[in-house]
Amino acid sequence: MNNKVVIAIDAMGGENAPKKNIEGLGLFLKQNKNKEDFYFKIYGDENKIIEELNKNNINKDKIEILNTLTVVSDDETPLTAIKNSKNSSMWNSINSQIDDGAHISLSAGNTGVLFVISRMLLKTIDKVNKPALAGIWPTKKGVSVVLDLGANIECDENNLVDFSEMGSALYKSLYGDEKPKVSLLNIGSEEIKGTEIIKKAHSKLKELSNYGDFEFTGYIEGNQIFDGNSNIIVTDGFTGNVALKTAEGTAKFLTDSLKESLMENFLSKFSLIFSYFSLKKFKKKLDPRKYNGAIFLGLKGPVVKSHGSTDAIGFYHSIDLCYRIIKGDLMNKIKNNLKHIDAKN
Repeated sequence: MNNKVVIAIDAMGGENAPKKNIEGLGLFLKQNKNKEDFYFKIYGDENKIIEELNKNNINKDKIEILNTLTVVSDDETPLTAIKNSKNSSMWNSINSQIDDGAHISLSAGNTGVLFVISRMLLKTIDKVNKPALAGIWPTKKGVSVVLDLGANIECDENNLVDFSEMGSALYKSLYGDEKPKVSLLNIGSEEIKGTEIIKKAHSKLKELSNYGDFEFTGYIEGNQIFDGNSNIIVTDGFTGNVALKTAEGTAKFLTDSLKESLMENFLSKFSLIFSYFSLKKFKKKLDPRKYNGAIFLGLKGPVVKSHGSTDAIGFYHSIDLCYRIIKGDLMNKIKNNLKHIDAKN
């Protein structure tokens, strides 16, 4: 077991659980049938999990089921979570990193509760004041890591510097051959623009870039995020969450509008024959399921949050993200990057 990636999964989190969670697991096992370097600890209602495993003809030799009957509800508040969610499938999947040998935890459950429990059980990395929620976004040139997406409404310059180092470590763990390029999200590209916090972060990042953890490319505006010239976009949680919801809404608007236009009359439907492959490529590029899975960075163990309403394909991509994070040695990369902040100070 020591040489295997051990992933703890909250099978009861999110809509349509555990059906979509187990189907997603089945897809991962099918895609990686020739690999022997992973193992799953599945937390939740044992009878329901076994039923779904049998429905999907999933071999159990790489799976351990740990029966937990308590489930964190979607409407539970973080304040009540500490009282009511102990011994839930979510709680135990996170605690598995402490007591049961897991390397990473995955849940599609209540985001606020997941964050509170994760921070309480795993604690933050030494000298990291605030953990961040990071997401993977598509761009013209590949993908970018964007953080913070809502874990921290207010941030100071030191938090933004921490996010830059942790985001760079995440990018290197997932895409090791590419150089992380960090940009600060701002209202303009000129150095004189922005709040005092952003200006101070800009100054610190220019100095830190000399250590080679990342290339600092300065400021970036909202309309440049998807150009792909930067692959680490750093901002506070308030701005990041607004950007996230705007991006999701815009993508849905584009795909819905395109579908309506192509189906409005016989001529437009006929044109689908000639544009089928281009449209298929377009749809695949914007498919949110491919980028499903946000990562809590700054804790002493990694936690991935799957979108609660995703389907089995989306959950499969979250499992794959967990596997790649551990194979890419994320935690050691974060620790090495953060050492450079101490050296500068």
